[in-house]
Amino acid sequence: MTTVKNIYDYINTISPFDTQKEWDNSGFLIGDFRKEVKNAVIALDCSNEVVEYAESVSADLIITHHPVIFRGVKQIKSDSTIYRLINNDIAQISVHTPFDIAEGGINDNLAKLLSLHNIRKIADGDLVAGELEEGMSIDDFAELVADTLGTNGIRYTDTEKLIKTVAVGGGACGEYVEDAMANADCFVTGEAKYHEMLDAQQMGYAVISAGHFETENKPFLMIKETLEKLFVDVNFHIAPIQNPIKTI
Repeated sequence: MTTVKNIYDYINTISPFDTQKEWDNSGFLIGDFRKEVKNAVIALDCSNEVVEYAESVSADLIITHHPVIFRGVKQIKSDSTIYRLINNDIAQISVHTPFDIAEGGINDNLAKLLSLHNIRKIADGDLVAGELEEGMSIDDFAELVADTLGTNGIRYTDTEKLIKTVAVGGGACGEYVEDAMANADCFVTGEAKYHEMLDAQQMGYAVISAGHFETENKPFLMIKETLEKLFVDVNFHIAPIQNPIKTI
């Protein structure tokens, strides 16, 4: 029998919860550690749509990247995600910043999806860098990133430089531009602020802002393969959720 704690303990070995940033709230957030898990749902966020899907597959547990409880909660109403989780006896584990930097975590998986080789950690472990098989123009590489991650409305700075080495940081990593560009020809991240992109352009840096959801969703869902190999008595389901933020 697999329990919530069994799964929590395993995630803690591959992505230690005590490595999370001080502002984060990763860990076991809702439910009973002793609860048996027969069905578990994996998703980037624990939204109402994800909980609805979890209810449809009789899920005992939802595993997400982003914490369902992030800042102080002052009210829990009947139409809230937290209420629905408790009311349906669905446990919830989030593994946010620990999984960003873990071996086989968000950044490693993002590099893998982009077919980078010779992966190494940079920026004190907060980013990874690797090499493309062949050099590419920024236009061609930005198109490859968009196609691979399913990003609409991708933003990037222009450069004449051939892109060969790439640094990646899933999610919001705009503050790491300098670290990235000290180690690579191009930096791929989820989101960078306008002035961060403008400064990068002025410095001649190649920066691709490929979407917060897009740079984390596929890389996070790759945890399913690891979990189902170990917990063979649990059915792991991917929540069929698209980016809730619409783009053209």
